Amino acid sequence: MVLTLVELDEGVPAETSLEALTLARDIAGQTDSSVSAVVVSDEAAAVADELGDYGVGEVHAVEHERLDSYAPEAWAESVDQVANELDAGAVVAPGSDRGHEVLSHVAARRGVSIAANCLDVDAGEEYEVTRQRWGGTLLEEARLGGDTKFLTSAAHEVGIEPAAEPADPPVHSFSPSLDDDVFRVQVDRYEESEAEGVPLGEARVVVSGGRGVGGPDGYDQLEDLADLLGGAVGASRAAVNEGWRPHDDQIGQTGAKISPKLYIPCGISGAVQHMVGCKGAENILAINTDPEAAIIQKADYAVIADLHDVVPELNETLRETQ
Repeated sequence: MVLTLVELDEGVPAETSLEALTLARDIAGQTDSSVSAVVVSDEAAAVADELGDYGVGEVHAVEHERLDSYAPEAWAESVDQVANELDAGAVVAPGSDRGHEVLSHVAARRGVSIAANCLDVDAGEEYEVTRQRWGGTLLEEARLGGDTKFLTSAAHEVGIEPAAEPADPPVHSFSPSLDDDVFRVQVDRYEESEAEGVPLGEARVVVSGGRGVGGPDGYDQLEDLADLLGGAVGASRAAVNEGWRPHDDQIGQTGAKISPKLYIPCGISGAVQHMVGCKGAENILAINTDPEAAIIQKADYAVIADLHDVVPELNETLRETQ
C-alpha cells in the first residue's frame, strides 16, 4: 500500500497534494497495491469524495486535541504511526515546504533515506527515481531502498491526473500517541500578508521586472499590465536587492516558484537562479533590449525592445480591447 500525505488549503486538497497522489497512484499501479491518504485535519471527511477521484481507497484522518495548528514533529510522528499500522510499502508527500519537512522527520526517525523532488519512479525491489536537484537545474537518477520507501513529488512538475476509475473511500479516524516533546516547535499564529491581489504561486499570468525597469516607479506600468491581464507582479533578485520590490515578489531559486500559463519578464537577463523559479511557466514572453540575453534563449516569444516603450503600448492596446 502507498500512503500519501494530503494537505488541505482552505478546506480543499492542495494542488501539490494532488500531484503527490498522481505519483503515488503510478507507484501503486506498478506494485499492484492500493493508495491511501493520511490527512491531519478534522476536515478529512469533507474531502474524501474528491480524494476518491484521484484513486484513494481509504482516508485516514489524524485527530488529536493538540494538532489544531501545525507542529512538524507531531505531524511526523502521526504519519509514522499511521504508516506503521498500515504496513505501508511507500510513503509519498507533496513537494511543499510542509511535505518535505514532515517526511524528512519521519525518515530521520527511522534512520532511512528519503528521495525528494521526484519526477518519475520505476518501482521495483529498489525504486529507481528521477528527481530534481539544485532547484531543478539538474536531474538525478538514483536508487531508493528500504522496507518502506519515502519520497516527495517535485512541486508543479508532476501532472495532475484523476484516476480512470474513481473510488469511494471510507474515512477512518486515527488518534496518535504524542508526547510533549513533539510539540517543541508549533505554529502559534498566522499573520496575513499586506500584499493585495493574486498570490504569485497561484497566478495564471505573472508580469515581472528586473534591473532594466530602472527603479521602483518603473513598476507602475508593470502593475497596470498585470491588472489588465488579471495577473500578479513579480521581480528578479536584482530588483529586490535594490529595494525596488519586497522579497515576497522575488521569483527564483531563493524566492517564489511560479507555474503560470503566461510569464512576461521585462528587463530581466535570465540568470539560472531566476529560471529555476519560472521554469514551470507554460509560455514565456520576454521583453528585453539584449537579443543575446539568456531569458531570450529560454523564451517562447520575445520582443527585442525597451520595456518602457513596449509595455505602455501594450497596456493601451489592452484597454482598447476591453
